[in-house]
Amino acid sequence: MSFDYLLLTRALLPEIALVIGALAVLGYDLTLGRKLPNKDRLGAALGLGSIATIAALVDAVLVGRMGPVYGATLMLDSLAVATRIGVLALTLLTLGIAAGARTPRHPAEYVAIILFATAGFTLMAAANHLLVAFAALELASLSLYILAGYDKARVESAEAALKYFLYGAMAAAFLLFGFSLIYGLTGELELGAIAIRLAHTGMSPLLGIALVMVLVAFGFKAAAAPFHLWAPDAYEGAPTPSAALIASASKLAGFALFLRLLWPGLGAVAGGAPGAAIGWLTPVAIIVGASILLGNLAALAQGNVRRLLAYSAIAHAGAMLLGVMAAGVTGPGPLFYYAATYGVAAAGAFGVIAVIEVNGGCQRITDLAGLARRSPLLAGCLAVFVLSLAGIPPLAGFFGKFVVFAGALQVGGLMDPAGWLALLAIAMSAVAFYYYLVVLKQALVLPPAAGATRIRVPLTAGLALTLAAAALVVLGALPTLVLRYFG
Repeated sequence: MSFDYLLLTRALLPEIALVIGALAVLGYDLTLGRKLPNKDRLGAALGLGSIATIAALVDAVLVGRMGPVYGATLMLDSLAVATRIGVLALTLLTLGIAAGARTPRHPAEYVAIILFATAGFTLMAAANHLLVAFAALELASLSLYILAGYDKARVESAEAALKYFLYGAMAAAFLLFGFSLIYGLTGELELGAIAIRLAHTGMSPLLGIALVMVLVAFGFKAAAAPFHLWAPDAYEGAPTPSAALIASASKLAGFALFLRLLWPGLGAVAGGAPGAAIGWLTPVAIIVGASILLGNLAALAQGNVRRLLAYSAIAHAGAMLLGVMAAGVTGPGPLFYYAATYGVAAAGAFGVIAVIEVNGGCQRITDLAGLARRSPLLAGCLAVFVLSLAGIPPLAGFFGKFVVFAGALQVGGLMDPAGWLALLAIAMSAVAFYYYLVVLKQALVLPPAAGATRIRVPLTAGLALTLAAAALVVLGALPTLVLRYFG
């Protein structure tokens, strides 16, 4: 078999742009930026990082849908291209948030690691080979472990990184063991070839073990119950831009990879059909129900705004997994729309927190009190982000839930487990609306604490948050801008 290396290079242009950008950030800081103050070094690093991300975004658009590349090791289809574009847009939002957050101790290294993580995300989106998928996933994961513990002056950050790393290492072991069993059973690493073999062999006890291993690993990556234990501490302790990246781009890329693995690769052993052997749909359905229930109910008891967003993320992960279940009928469009718009809203919420932290701290929900008087811009953006997370029309979060839940009902109607889970998710949305209203009450209704001053919003951060809020409004009003790309 001959391989076209020029075509491979073209397919990897976004990743090449990100890696060159990361090296440029480090090279500039090591030479011209060594004697500058940290704030100026951060500005230069963010500028170079943004240029590299925009270049990668342009490359992703220009490369487009090339189909299978390098012996189908990579698959540049609608899902891959859309995920690449979404991940790079969320990285730009994260860099904008970093401009308004506390300046890290080593700003160039911080921005470079964000770019390396993004390269892992974009490669995950196109991976169609078990080894490439694992390498991309671990490149992204190792970068996120470092980003979570980057604030070495805070014990919470070190604890977040340690828990994230330990759970992540265990999940990587599960994933690699599951992949090795799949390879041993099929003799293939490329997902299309695996699907052909499984269509002939079907389910077996050893394959069932492999599926459990893979689902455990991806359950951790998605912060789905009962594999969520790292998420509240990581969201609470990580530097705010790091938490924004974990909550947004990481989730979008992870679900794109998970969807590609389960349906094109392992769709033959999904199960769920009358008389068919139990496949991966059954344990995924259990994870969906546990995530929706635990995430929403635990969020009710939270007084820390970051932990509330973490438990909210667990509930949203359950809803996204419901989109994975329905993707065999609906295609990847509904799941992508949900994950992308959720990522914008979650990153935006962390961006608001980042700006408030610089002006006096923001850990408790009560720290948001009087935000409308202290900064109308931040209060307005936060209202859009929170209402989108709650699924209030006409914002994008509502249509994200609508298309996923409607897709779940298409699988088998109300008599199918996906239909029951859709009804559960709709019912728990009312619970979620309550704890989101608690946040909005503090920010929009209650007066500020005594001695609270007006909040100065940096231009770059304010622009990034405004564009993110506007994107949620536009995508909510015109969801077909995204959905029609998938046909």
